Amino acid sequence: MIKMATAHSTRRHPLLCFCIFLSSMLSLSHGTLTPDFKTRAVNLGGWLVAEKWIKPSLFDGIPNKDFLDGTRLQFKSVMAGKYLCAETGGGSILVANRTVASSWETFKLWRINETSYRLRVFNKLFVGVDTGGNGIDLVAIVADPPGISETFEIVRNSDDPNRVRIKVPNGFFLQVNTDNPVTADSKGDGSWGNDDESVFIITNTGGLHGEFQLTNGYGPVNASQVMQEHWNTFIVEDDFKFISSNGINAVRIPVGWWIASDPTPPQPYVGGSLQALDKAFIWAQKYGINVIIDLHAAPGSQNGYEHSSSRDGSQEWGLLDQNIQYTVNVIGFLTSRYANNPRVYAVELMNEPLSPGASLDSLNKYYSAGYNVVRKNSSTAYVIMSNRLGAIDPQELFPIASSLEGSVIDIHYYNLFSNSFNNMSVQQNIDFIYNNRLPELYQLTTSNGPLTFIGEWVAEWNVKGATKEDYIKFANAQLNVYGKASFGWAYRTLKNVNNHWSLEWMINNNYPVTSSSSPESFLLIC
Repeated sequence: MIKMATAHSTRRHPLLCFCIFLSSMLSLSHGTLTPDFKTRAVNLGGWLVAEKWIKPSLFDGIPNKDFLDGTRLQFKSVMAGKYLCAETGGGSILVANRTVASSWETFKLWRINETSYRLRVFNKLFVGVDTGGNGIDLVAIVADPPGISETFEIVRNSDDPNRVRIKVPNGFFLQVNTDNPVTADSKGDGSWGNDDESVFIITNTGGLHGEFQLTNGYGPVNASQVMQEHWNTFIVEDDFKFISSNGINAVRIPVGWWIASDPTPPQPYVGGSLQALDKAFIWAQKYGINVIIDLHAAPGSQNGYEHSSSRDGSQEWGLLDQNIQYTVNVIGFLTSRYANNPRVYAVELMNEPLSPGASLDSLNKYYSAGYNVVRKNSSTAYVIMSNRLGAIDPQELFPIASSLEGSVIDIHYYNLFSNSFNNMSVQQNIDFIYNNRLPELYQLTTSNGPLTFIGEWVAEWNVKGATKEDYIKFANAQLNVYGKASFGWAYRTLKNVNNHWSLEWMINNNYPVTSSSSPESFLLIC
């Protein structure tokens, strides 16, 4: 006899027959690699790929920490009342003739040190002094890599740090002339008042706070000290003991591409993360925990977000074949180093590539090459391929993944990051899990296709004033559904200053997020 029970038992789901029919498919293997168990994992996020939102205190000691790489600044002339602008978004002169700031009036910082910066404009060119002209005109025509002529010092007023002057290498300052052109010929020795043509008011519209910003912000000496302390204290052996004793059988460990160059990675990254990963494998062996190595940050950034260690929000991965090959080499390094370790369970080739920048063609090319290099070193490790972010077909990787033994598709499920969740009630969020996520998950679970993995989920949402009981119901709904993924799931994250994002906090405060606390399961067979 088969019967249905839900976390909200007064409501019957129209998917009953559909779910019962497809539930049997979850036991089907893909090729000859078949999981002996469902993965119940937790992400060790914020450890080997730093993110400020997970541990803000990491950034506390950075001087001028509001001027990190990727910070978006707008400069308004106090005298003219107009914003600096790169005409046509770059490729021409700099002017100050806009009363409203938008994309052409926004400059991304590339930090050289705590006072010196380069200014990147909309089309990825850099502001510089026109050395081919009279030596004082400002242009945005320089492509990467910029040089000395494209390096500026931002001098802040001690009484009002939002008032600044911009100093060029020849010792002069930018000024806005009466007919709006911007030149580098002010002595910068006037008052900081509204009649000073060299003074600008800045508007900071936000930026990134990932590992690039952290290490470049501190500089090589201080960054090395900060990161070693972080790696040695954020995740420790007792965490693996805690994980093992609370029903978690695996960890998903995000790493950055620079780990393959340890102990001397390219600047601004610092050495030591590889040694920390080595220790994680020792602890995993001691406590019987499986390890999923997750390439969270690919060369050039696969999505432009801080968790992929983008410098300024640009997404460069996939644009050049050598970038793809470099990423394959990183996977080769990791799998060759750990292939014989019994705790290696899976390798995730890349986290959250973003469409359309990471095209399906470039992704298929990489996933195929990445799979082959894993198989060169291991015949047993599962190979996880992350679905792209954005409005894409959730089965778009099936043509390539279905032909590869031991392949897994990673889907991330959050009731966040979309306006469609903003006004949902508790029950509407729960219904969305059952009525939207469950059918999609079954759609992705086919007899001749890859395994399915919910690589990131969390018991957090946009519901205001939710009670502990509400959170538990929401967590139960996700556990009931995501537990049906044929490879398993991974909570995001183990530790986090945001309580409901922290598995450790949830467990210690009696929120069941490793197995459902409900006396009912979504699908019961008896």
